[in-house]
Amino acid sequence: MVNYATAAIDKTSVMRGLVSTKRVPLGSDVYNRLLEALYEEAAALDERRFDDWVAYLEEDLSYTAPLRLTRNGPNKDRDVVRTMKHFDENYGSILMRTGRLAKSAWAEDPPSRTRRFVTNVRVAESETVGEYEVVSYLYVERSRMDNPENETISAERRDIWRLVDGAYKLARREIIVDQSTLGMSNFAIFL
Repeated sequence: MVNYATAAIDKTSVMRGLVSTKRVPLGSDVYNRLLEALYEEAAALDERRFDDWVAYLEEDLSYTAPLRLTRNGPNKDRDVVRTMKHFDENYGSILMRTGRLAKSAWAEDPPSRTRRFVTNVRVAESETVGEYEVVSYLYVERSRMDNPENETISAERRDIWRLVDGAYKLARREIIVDQSTLGMSNFAIFL
């Protein structure tokens, strides 16, 4: 496995966008079904249907958001720190968080009102049969309490979606937030 850590010296190991060159064409059945899964996932989260969202997740899930740095000079392309993360979740921790959010979680009481916009979706076949690399851009608007100002966050998501019994399930997600200093008060919502 290639190490895509920020400390990599040569640019060939700086991960940008899709890694696989086996692109899945726009409009194909696989592309459309994965796009539909991304849209349905966003709707489930916006509507706080956490059980529906969890149904999209594989039990070996890795769900992370590494830190982002601002760099210049020869290191400007190495701005993602994968050794430190905003969060590093798995299936069990997601179940715990969604369980709390469905009942009562201090950080989300009252709950945020969110709108997730998923765009620029690119899909490629993974090295593993039945798995697809999916890169998408995410823009989230979040309204908290009676604050007239919305919080926003944008990111690139690097996913692995797996075909399981005729349905696509999320096996891995890495969220590369565009901000190096977060403007959102907390990450109690899922990206």
